[in-house]
Amino acid sequence: MLASVYVAHAYGSNVRHGAYNNVFSIESKDQGSEKVITNVKVMYNPVAEQISTSFKLTKQNNVSIKLMDALGNEVLNLSNSPLDAGTHNLSFETGGKVSAGFYFVRVSSGTETVVKRVSIR
Repeated sequence: MLASVYVAHAYGSNVRHGAYNNVFSIESKDQGSEKVITNVKVMYNPVAEQISTSFKLTKQNNVSIKLMDALGNEVLNLSNSPLDAGTHNLSFETGGKVSAGFYFVRVSSGTETVVKRVSIR
């Protein structure tokens, strides 16, 4: 992101040009602020037999998707693999692997992590 601000000292409705003009610019370059993981969704809530996730990657990266309990303990490792940039829709079977309750789906890529709450019945 590049932000520029230009300020000119004005007298009345006219802007004076020349030596008395106070013109300066401030530039701020925000590098590395683009998120790798965006638009993370977990469907359907509550979950019966299958957790479906969708998300977008802005660049190719390794993605880890885990089901966590309320204490932050890993319950299921749903996926841990490299994925290409773009939109991804993944589904995971949960039938009989976890008991009913509230859990969190944690999607991680690099240093970014997105957590979504899910109810399993």
